Amino acid sequence: MSLRVVVDGTPLADEPARAFWARFSAWMEEHRGDLGGFARAEGLASVHPELHEGEPVLIASRTAGQAAYVAARMAGARGARGARGARGARGAPTVAGTTPRPARETSSKRRG
Repeated sequence: MSLRVVVDGTPLADEPARAFWARFSAWMEEHRGDLGGFARAEGLASVHPELHEGEPVLIASRTAGQAAYVAARMAGARGARGARGARGARGAPTVAGTTPRPARETSSKRRG
């Protein structure tokens, strides 16, 4: 899996992208959900994760404002469903950093 970073539409080379991801991961461990703080620490206006062809990509900008942290969205997704982000097993939106609860057993399964 490649770790990609795009800053203002320009992809970073492999080594700088890996280093950026390492800093991002360390920051998020210490400051859970604080994308804006990481962006400011990097001299950027915003950073957010996306999925491009199933691979994680950090999208950074020196000018675009920071949006609230949500689950990584699929780039190029069509319609409202793609804009709402990830969905759990039962179709409910997921919140970054949480795991969807498993579906409850039905009465017919319990009698088994």
